[in-house]
Amino acid sequence: MTAPDLDSLRLLVLVDELGSIGQAAARLGIAQPSASKRLSTVERRLGLVLVDRTRRGSVLTPDGRVIAGWAHRVLSELDGLLDGAEALRTQHEAQLRVAASMTLAEHLVPGWIGELKRGNPGLYLGLEVTNSDQAAELAREGKVDLGFVESPGALPGLSSKRVATDHLVLVVAGSHPWARRRRPLTAAELAITPLVVREPGSGTRETVDTALRRAGAGPAKPLLELGSASAVRNAVIAGAGPAVISELDVARDVADRRLVPVAVEGVDFGRELRAVWPAGRRLAGPAAALLALAVRSRRT
Repeated sequence: MTAPDLDSLRLLVLVDELGSIGQAAARLGIAQPSASKRLSTVERRLGLVLVDRTRRGSVLTPDGRVIAGWAHRVLSELDGLLDGAEALRTQHEAQLRVAASMTLAEHLVPGWIGELKRGNPGLYLGLEVTNSDQAAELAREGKVDLGFVESPGALPGLSSKRVATDHLVLVVAGSHPWARRRRPLTAAELAITPLVVREPGSGTRETVDTALRRAGAGPAKPLLELGSASAVRNAVIAGAGPAVISELDVARDVADRRLVPVAVEGVDFGRELRAVWPAGRRLAGPAAALLALAVRSRRT
């Protein structure tokens, strides 16, 4: 037995409700001969007489009314399925999960999110602030839709796109001897000096170590390991020791002379800030829109 198509079931239900093939056909926007033909096809498929056709009109037979009742239930369940699927789709489209390293989360991502929200006020967005390694791992595992990282190295299992550039700067408190130094430090001098550093997994820590290695001086020597740029900044201001930190994090302190930048010769502390997402996945919806905003802001 071949199951009737959904349009034929809708027609049957309307005949039952309206008491007329003609009215049912008009409701569906089809011609009455086409409706009659469609009902005849359903009868052949089910092996039942569903419509009693007389000169005074056509009404459903007892079997037809039973089948129409079952058809109504099938169509109601289908409508529930479609409504539920639409609600799930809308919910997914209206949600965006983002992870960002601390420098990006403090200085750049909020502006991008604000612009995205202005164009889509119903969007629910969750931002997890962590270090670059963790942001990359969350994106790799699909736990967030988009990550933003500072790490200079390879990112296996991830696609990436540059969204901004940043520069790290060596800073000291005004009371530090280097604050009055006139000639640049060498890479070797910096490498043997204990520094206030971020924790392992931080993009800033990785950038510093990579830059010193490229200069032939080896990784930074930790004096203190701290879990945020703010903690590093405050430790330097308090006189704990020097640090290499994003100029985004210390621009105001340098301007106010709470911190003093120190030149380092032969070391490139520039870095790219990147958006990341699972390799092979095409970004869509709010994630694609947020990436486009970030890239566009880089060009302005």
